[in-house]
Amino acid sequence: MKTIKIAGVPEHFNLPWHLCLENGEFEEAGIDLQWTDVPEGTGKMCQMLRNGETDIAVILSEGIVKDIIAGNPSKIVQVYVESPLIWGIHVDAKSDYKTLSDLENTKVAISRMGSGSHLMAIVNAQNQGWKTNDLQFEIVNTIDGAVEALSAGKANYFMWEKFMTKPLVDNGTFRRIADCPTPWPCFVIAVRNEMLEKHPQTIALILEIINATTEEFKNIPSINRTLSERYNQKVDDINQWLNQTRWSQKNITTATLNKVQNQLLDLNIINKKSNFAEIVHSF
Repeated sequence: MKTIKIAGVPEHFNLPWHLCLENGEFEEAGIDLQWTDVPEGTGKMCQMLRNGETDIAVILSEGIVKDIIAGNPSKIVQVYVESPLIWGIHVDAKSDYKTLSDLENTKVAISRMGSGSHLMAIVNAQNQGWKTNDLQFEIVNTIDGAVEALSAGKANYFMWEKFMTKPLVDNGTFRRIADCPTPWPCFVIAVRNEMLEKHPQTIALILEIINATTEEFKNIPSINRTLSERYNQKVDDINQWLNQTRWSQKNITTATLNKVQNQLLDLNIINKKSNFAEIVHSF
């Protein structure tokens, strides 16, 4: 039995992994896949890959591309979710901010530097024609940290996946004033180079198992109710999310990788582009 460590956010996107684990599918294939929930998100998972605390990460495309270019010894092996992530732009419900333009020159709460909430705040600022160099950041680590920072006035807005944050909008903690979709597929699967060199067949088998589940995921009976109960979401919201979410069973394309790198370069998030083979592993 090979032990492989995997990390991902505790969000509805990752239910396919948990179903495979609960059904014993990895175990049947001789793999002890050990899942770690990482509420801090992509920046923390990049650090875990670098430190060898995890072998695999289900991670935001822009965050891992940036970190591989910066020396993370890992590669993308597959796109996991093909559709964009819809980032909600949230303010404290009691604040006076009503429109996106009200947030120019205010402070944004982010989970950590290099995280999706950090990089997408820069993408959003560029979309709005704001000066990206003038952005101010408050590191809050998690959604709970963001609630605290916004209510205390330490930060003024927070960007996080729209549906996972909706319970906080529904209960009057946050108000969502706009959405900002990623201009590329949102989640990829990244693996440490050491694992790709030592256990390529095991990694390929893990992908085969998860892909069989994501391919059929939307057809699982009452999957909307399962998601609703596990992730504290209204069934109507889950139905909307399921309609717009597309899982992938294929690797990232050269065109998509170029799109991500070009935008990151344009925003001064990276200072150089890497070639396809330095970022992506093809089986």
